[in-house]
Amino acid sequence: MKIILPIAAALLLTTAAGAQTPGKEGVAAARTTNGVANWTTYNADLKGSRYSPLDQINPGNFKDLEIAWRFKTDILGSRPEYKLESTPLAVDGVIYTTGGTRRAVVALNGATGELLWQYAMHEGKRSAESPRALSGRGLSYWTDGTRRRILYVTIGYRLVSLDADTGRPDPEFGTNGVVDLKTDYDQDLGDLDTGEVGVHSAPAVSGNTIIIGAAFREGFTPKTHNNTKGYVRAFDVRTGKRMWTFHTVPKKGEVGYETWLNNSADVNGNTGVWTQVSVDEDLGLAYLAVESPTSDFFGGKRPGPNLFGNSLVAVDLKTGERRWHFQLIHHEIWDLDNSSAPLLMDVTVDGKSRKVVGLPSKQGFFYVFDRATGQPVWPIKETKVAKGNVPGEWYSPTQPIPSKPPVYARNGVEEKDLIDFTPDMKKKALELTSKYVLGPVYTPPIVSTPEKFGVINNWAQGGTNWPGGSFDPESGIAYVYACGACISSTGLLPPPAGLSDIPLVVGVAGQPVVMIKGPGEGAGADSPAPAAAPGSGNAGPPRLAVDGLPLVKPPYGTISAIDVNNGTIKWQVAHGETPDFVRNHPVIKAMGGIPRTGQSTYQIGTLVTKGLVVAGENQFTRTEDRPRGAMLRAYDKQTGKEVGAVFMPSTQSGSPMTYMVNGKQYIIVPTSGGNASGEFLAYALPSKR
Repeated sequence: MKIILPIAAALLLTTAAGAQTPGKEGVAAARTTNGVANWTTYNADLKGSRYSPLDQINPGNFKDLEIAWRFKTDILGSRPEYKLESTPLAVDGVIYTTGGTRRAVVALNGATGELLWQYAMHEGKRSAESPRALSGRGLSYWTDGTRRRILYVTIGYRLVSLDADTGRPDPEFGTNGVVDLKTDYDQDLGDLDTGEVGVHSAPAVSGNTIIIGAAFREGFTPKTHNNTKGYVRAFDVRTGKRMWTFHTVPKKGEVGYETWLNNSADVNGNTGVWTQVSVDEDLGLAYLAVESPTSDFFGGKRPGPNLFGNSLVAVDLKTGERRWHFQLIHHEIWDLDNSSAPLLMDVTVDGKSRKVVGLPSKQGFFYVFDRATGQPVWPIKETKVAKGNVPGEWYSPTQPIPSKPPVYARNGVEEKDLIDFTPDMKKKALELTSKYVLGPVYTPPIVSTPEKFGVINNWAQGGTNWPGGSFDPESGIAYVYACGACISSTGLLPPPAGLSDIPLVVGVAGQPVVMIKGPGEGAGADSPAPAAAPGSGNAGPPRLAVDGLPLVKPPYGTISAIDVNNGTIKWQVAHGETPDFVRNHPVIKAMGGIPRTGQSTYQIGTLVTKGLVVAGENQFTRTEDRPRGAMLRAYDKQTGKEVGAVFMPSTQSGSPMTYMVNGKQYIIVPTSGGNASGEFLAYALPSKR
């Protein structure tokens, strides 16, 4: 293990002298003092709001924004990164962020983007074998009013505490500033270099407690159902000592063990918390959005509902003891793992003040619970769902379906969802889908055959993925992006010898089963089907498109304003310019054009300010009034009307944030993708001359 020392021993800004007295969160709260406003956690606050009260950038001038500075991450590793997802922090005029293929930590001058210090760790084989590589999603900040620390998790699953002023490891934390998260884990990982566990998300820091989740390979067919278990742990922010562990797969004698029939909790894994953890410090609760157990689409090795898989769990912040839980999906077999940070909102329901937790989802449901008791705010009914016929599978007869708010994203793929720009296109769509199974959410997977290749679905990347949602704490309205055209087909086949001990894995009849890796969280089903084997006589399933257009009708991507006071959708807009291949299609041109379709992607996060909802595009387009690129768009948060847009030379790939320094408001957008490597773009209004 080799450490790259900081390039500067001290900051050029007066950050140490400007350290703030900590609030309950142990971090400087978002506020404006002497021309400075901070953004001190990944989601702006521990409640997950992604909200700032700043309004220097507003509906009247958003269109005037210019790039104030930009920071390229190419130097932060051995090669450029094309998947920059990190959201920076802003503390007293300094920007802290991870970046690059080494997952380096950098401190930047918030007014100019100048590099102040850098820290990175060379982890050798452990980094190369990690299931969660690249720059990750971000980092965390802590202060007790004197000491100031930056905390993050390396690619190789080590927790590091750095002095925020110098970038040097804290000698009082762990071993020379480092805690090895692959040890003291309540399970044996074997070889620490190759033991499968890592994390992308930023640590949650509350008071003196650091909470760390666990994540595994994205979209892989696991080698074994007995994979690493995704336990959640807490550590002391000053010493790095482990405080508690919550077993997301219960041990014998613990609550939930009986829901894994045949003692299958002993021999199954995953069930981690790879998204952000939210914390209510007044209630002393941390909220864990737990993912699916192994494996994504076949659960025959784990019969039963499988707590705490696909559950929202509230645990005691100090002890890790479970206070309440609600399982959103029983025995999950659709890769609809919990992807979003819980949103802790104070709202008024039926004239009464309520402290609630809202959870966006891949399935387009927005679940709402009392965050002290876990009771649903509106009824969530156990609803009968279809039972499949996959050999060896166990099926839950019902699934919990919320009565309110209404579904805010495409929920399953049925005939009514198919393209219908013309009668001929609808006819072709029906012919194409005759080789597949269509159905609503929770339509069970099938064994792939030449007659039915699989189920057309929007499971893995539909709805809301890892960027999650945001909300206005004053109005109780949540703003959530969702993908409506992230569809794929999923069928199951036996794996070849040596690939996996799971009886059925993702595959297409007549084609070789291979280990498939997708581009996003839980993306196994969204990977392109492998090409037909030479001489197999099978050309493979048809592409899910009609005359070059998406199989499903628009909108392809939306932002919804969900009023959590009454469980309604206040407004919904298609987010993103209509893709060039759609807008310029001969049929669309002959129709005289169509309304904006929005764009299909799984990685759009929203920012909320006093008057705006801000989000960028994730696809390049070219229009008559601008060159090829993407737009950063702003909407009136009350009406959804677009009030401004500015050009980005690359596409948004992480969630935006905002801060103020020297009386000037900035918005930072992480960008990357295609042939554009990672870069942070900082926008501000033009300076007066």
